[in-house]
Amino acid sequence: MRSEREKESCNSRHFSWLMKSCFPNPNDTVANLSSHSHPHPNSPAPATTISSLPDDILLDCLSRLPPSSLPALSLVCHRWSRLLRSPDFSHLRRRRHPLRHTAVAIAATAHALSAATLLDGAWHPSLFFPFHHALALLAHARLAAIGPRIYLVGSTATLQYDAWAAAVSARAAMPFPRKKFALASVAGKLYVAGGAARTAAVEEFDPETDAWRVVAHAPKRRYGCIGASFDGVFYIIGGLRIGALEQSVFPRACDGHAAYASSMDLFDVEARAWLRSRAVPGGGCVVAACATAGHVYVLTSHAVELSFWSFHARRKCNSNSNTNNVNVFGEWCRIKSPPLPAQVRVDTRMRFSLVGIGDKLVLFQNFNEVRGLKKGLVLVYDCVAGEWGRGVDLPEVYRRAAYVGVEC
Repeated sequence: MRSEREKESCNSRHFSWLMKSCFPNPNDTVANLSSHSHPHPNSPAPATTISSLPDDILLDCLSRLPPSSLPALSLVCHRWSRLLRSPDFSHLRRRRHPLRHTAVAIAATAHALSAATLLDGAWHPSLFFPFHHALALLAHARLAAIGPRIYLVGSTATLQYDAWAAAVSARAAMPFPRKKFALASVAGKLYVAGGAARTAAVEEFDPETDAWRVVAHAPKRRYGCIGASFDGVFYIIGGLRIGALEQSVFPRACDGHAAYASSMDLFDVEARAWLRSRAVPGGGCVVAACATAGHVYVLTSHAVELSFWSFHARRKCNSNSNTNNVNVFGEWCRIKSPPLPAQVRVDTRMRFSLVGIGDKLVLFQNFNEVRGLKKGLVLVYDCVAGEWGRGVDLPEVYRRAAYVGVEC
């Protein structure tokens, strides 16, 4: 059997050909002609391979390759796989602008999970992963992304999907089983809260150590809440108060007498401190939320209509601004509601999901067939222009999926 060094050299030589094909040297033709015309038999052949380069130079080379090449890179050797997972690689990709913000939909069948990525105006299936009890896992799971890695956190299991390597791996499960909880990524770690009747603990997951730990206790116990994050703050948004009878309350969730929260708890991750809680003006039921472009966006339902709000989430004000009430942390602003088709009515059969992608929001509407409308409707909100537009309809298999924004 060949040694590990031989295997690495073999794989590296194979990838050297790929590097040359991606970045051809115009002088190669001239140099080859010259070498055939004037051979140097006494000159030893160079033995240097790309695997002998220092990490920083190798990272620089790898970071210049197109996204389609990344899944193959992680298979070359353990060293390359480690470099691709490093923060330095993500930093170089981001600096050179090949990183793209996009949305990923993950759906479940009886015994498998599948994923599709929204790129260039179309949905592209990118993963099919056999997994027993996939439907049960996805039914109560939440999704969050750290760079190109998506974490599917269920009540009793956690999976990591690497969008660059197109690989799935099992990670440590949460110590406290939860359902319909808040999940968000902050500064390279995951944070969860709510969804557990026996504890108010806020837990942190470190992907580097594959371990969970309790870092705080939430001021409110919530069920059915939504997580978001921006500027080092973990937002726990909406949800029923733990102790309410979900089965009897949920059908009346938009009723003024229902025990449904339209408030947010704000946890400063670095300071390990709770900021002042905030509430959505006008109340209502929070049905979707996410953070992007300096704001937390919240979609609320009032029985027969929707309202859409933005919460300014930048804590450091712009000192160069001379206008009043600009860049004020915690300021609410009502914005244009999503334009639903006439045959769609807001009721408990409909679920919404909001995903932030750069300076845009993608709203997914998951619902049963209503008056012949079967399409998985996707609307896109331009945070700069303040206008809604129509997105690419979901393929049928992904109309009941879970969605997440990812940078890959």
